Amino acid sequence: MALQALQSSGVAFRKILCHFPEELSLAFAYGSGVYRQAGPSSDQKLIKYGIISTSVLIEDLLNWNNLYIAGRLQKPVKIVAMNENVALRSALDKNLKSAVTAAFLMLPESFSEEDLFIEIARLSYSGDFRMVVGEDKAKVLNIVKPNIAHFRELYGSILQENPQVVYKIQQGSLEVDKSPEGQFTQLMTLPKTLQQQINHIMDPPGKNRDVEETLLQVAHDPDCGDVVRLGLSAIVRPSSMRQSTKGIFTAGLKKSVIYSSLKLHKMWKGWLRKTS
Repeated sequence: MALQALQSSGVAFRKILCHFPEELSLAFAYGSGVYRQAGPSSDQKLIKYGIISTSVLIEDLLNWNNLYIAGRLQKPVKIVAMNENVALRSALDKNLKSAVTAAFLMLPESFSEEDLFIEIARLSYSGDFRMVVGEDKAKVLNIVKPNIAHFRELYGSILQENPQVVYKIQQGSLEVDKSPEGQFTQLMTLPKTLQQQINHIMDPPGKNRDVEETLLQVAHDPDCGDVVRLGLSAIVRPSSMRQSTKGIFTAGLKKSVIYSSLKLHKMWKGWLRKTS
């Protein structure tokens, strides 16, 4: 995620946005000028873009129905355009707070800022089959390490206002409440779809416990973080497979093969760097 490459791209973004309706709720960019769906080239670069309805976007931000766009927006991005939609702004903020809470549950009692940001960046890749075949294994580290300052800007105020964490800004370290009571509070504020997936994983067949009862049990479980990770995987795995299938039909087989080949090449280069 080379945010530095995005800072001088205002003219290019305006050229792209002029092809879309004026009533866009939100437009954002991530990576080196990369959007989501294969489209026309700009300045000799492949532009990828995606379109989603505002209502579906808000649903994913609040509930993590598939953690696709919500996952993108848990990482630093360049906001290119945004209207005064109060519900959308509230959902964007809730998505960031949910990301922090989920990461807390999977981290030990004490950890560094970098540990937290890596865990947050990893949320939307949990269970993604493309991380096994097709993605550079160091992708999450490559997103976080060059952009610690951007992550700090995105999450700093949330961490300072969170009553369950001691945030030592100068040292770049944090301590979170790992008591069963603290974890139960965190679990109860997770997005609805993740809570439901945790309940499905932990609820024995035929018992039909409600979600709150299951979350209370998980809060006392030494493997609480692992259960949360399994819940995330249950959301992301089918979503990642659907997106890959859609990519073949929307971008075309030829472009999809080329794109997949480039991904495999990046994965191979990452493996060579790791073993050299």
